[in-house]
Amino acid sequence: MYSFQTQQAARPNAPIEQRAYQRVSVSLQGRLMLSNYDEYVCAVIDMSPGDVRFACAGVPRTGERVIAYIEHLGRVEGNVIKLSEGGFVMSIVATERKREKLAAQLTWIANKHELSLPEDRRHDRLTPRSTLIELLIEDGRRYPCRLMDLSLSGAAIDIDIRPPIGTKITLGSMSGRVVRHFLEGVAIEFTVLQTRESLAEFL
Repeated sequence: MYSFQTQQAARPNAPIEQRAYQRVSVSLQGRLMLSNYDEYVCAVIDMSPGDVRFACAGVPRTGERVIAYIEHLGRVEGNVIKLSEGGFVMSIVATERKREKLAAQLTWIANKHELSLPEDRRHDRLTPRSTLIELLIEDGRRYPCRLMDLSLSGAAIDIDIRPPIGTKITLGSMSGRVVRHFLEGVAIEFTVLQTRESLAEFL
């Protein structure tokens, strides 16, 4: 089984040096935004709690700030430390708590095939290409937010507020309720099971 071993002490909220953790090979889809707000579909080739290597059509500058939304992992941000053919390596900026969470998630992903672990969602996750959306709460308040993760049965969104669990909401044209809070936002379960056709505007 794989587990992450840090090789040096890390400062909270600071980028980790590239060799602080050994990167593990993964195959994760996502979407990222460069500092000029251009967005690109991306794929994670390998990753550790300290850095990540992307395959992506976008070509950032060394040192440029990048924000990525990666399936199963959510929002990850940092600075470009190396350009490569067809992609780049980004050093992750995160708190110690966030890094510990990433280590746990990556360990699960790395060991999933070996242990034959099932997926933890009833329906396959979809990678949204259009991520900006509006959340309407039952009391009429509206908040802009960003889709991090999407499936036929629900979604995870990056948002600053934390409506109480059970709150009825409308996400775009889809009704649902808040079922979970996490570091970057909330998870939503749709009232009615969606179809790929009904989610086409986001894919």
